[in-house]
Amino acid sequence: MKKITLMLLLVTLLVAACTGDESGETAQKEYQVKVATIERAIVRQDFEFTGNIEPMYKNNISSSAAQRIEKVYAEVGTRVKRGQLLVEMENINYASARIQLENLKLDLSRIEALYRAGGVAEQQYDQIKTQVKISEESLANLAKNTRLLSPIDGIVVQKNFDSGDLATGMPILVVMQMQPVKILINISEEYFPQVKSGTPVEVSLDIYPEKRFKGSVMLVHPVVDPNTRTFVAEVRINNPALEIRPGMFARARVDFGTKERVVVPDRAVVKQSGTNDKYVYVLDGDVVHFTKVELGRRIGPIYEVFSGIEAGDKVVIAGNSSLKDKATVKVVESALDLTL
Repeated sequence: MKKITLMLLLVTLLVAACTGDESGETAQKEYQVKVATIERAIVRQDFEFTGNIEPMYKNNISSSAAQRIEKVYAEVGTRVKRGQLLVEMENINYASARIQLENLKLDLSRIEALYRAGGVAEQQYDQIKTQVKISEESLANLAKNTRLLSPIDGIVVQKNFDSGDLATGMPILVVMQMQPVKILINISEEYFPQVKSGTPVEVSLDIYPEKRFKGSVMLVHPVVDPNTRTFVAEVRINNPALEIRPGMFARARVDFGTKERVVVPDRAVVKQSGTNDKYVYVLDGDVVHFTKVELGRRIGPIYEVFSGIEAGDKVVIAGNSSLKDKATVKVVESALDLTL
């Protein structure tokens, strides 16, 4: 019995001794890391924006009243000129109004002769003149809704009715101007003072990977969206060969020159799992602090930094995969790798 008790005691002491050694090693564990000193660098401020190509103008060709279509003179794909007759509507009302106007003009000529001879009062003469003017305006309005003309040079892209149909609810034709075309881009408010009418823009399309199209800002919207802190600029793109079509996906690049920015190596950035938050480990003595940073664009091996760290801070660029906040580290190598 005494032998068994003694053996149990020895085992207990041995386990305690082993446990004590492991605790000591854990307490003294030191992570080996490489660090880089944060600096400021001159960074090119050329930004790429994406969007869909839009026509310069889009017009819906329709009548203001539900009428039967007499004749449609254009098909989808037809190139049309400004002022060209596209649709002729049923003209019963127009013909009646024109006959009425002609009769009024005859009455006016007779009364005018009597008025000059002193046989009609001025008031009666003025009344008939007013009736003729109202009738002319009414006829002109009917003409606009009977003979539908193209307001622009463009291409018919949609046809919803045929000759003989009763036009209701939607445009008869849709015409788009495709030379030139435009794209709307959202630019950070930081660059609002730099964007003017005429600012050059380089446009590319994925379907033409080898081509670059020259564009320029034609209109800057006067307000900034408080939610996105961006403003809209409309970019005009010449399209003489009609290679660019509305609906195509495009990229617009604007060069704002250069700016001095705080930059951090991409190797230092740790992405928080499940979020879009970014962190770096900042060295303070021999302890690191897990610090949230707000980053801008990635430019090659670096990120622009908007907040969180400053020039002169040291950040871990290697050995950070297993680090924890406030861990003790040993710097085995310092590096400066902020080359653009």
